Amino acid sequence: MAKVSKNAKVDRGKNVGESKNMVKIIKAVKSTKSGAYTFREKVVHKDLLQDTLKNL
Repeated sequence: MAKVSKNAKVDRGKNVGESKNMVKIIKAVKSTKSGAYTFREKVVHKDLLQDTLKNL
């Protein structure tokens, strides 16, 4: 009787390479009340990068 490894049971081939098409946007926003900076982070597809930058 053959044994199947746990890794073989999981279908990992569906989204191979999908993360290469994603980019992380980090924008520094200065608080008017305290003057401290906070960071807004968003992960978007690289095709939507320019549209997202316009709306941030």
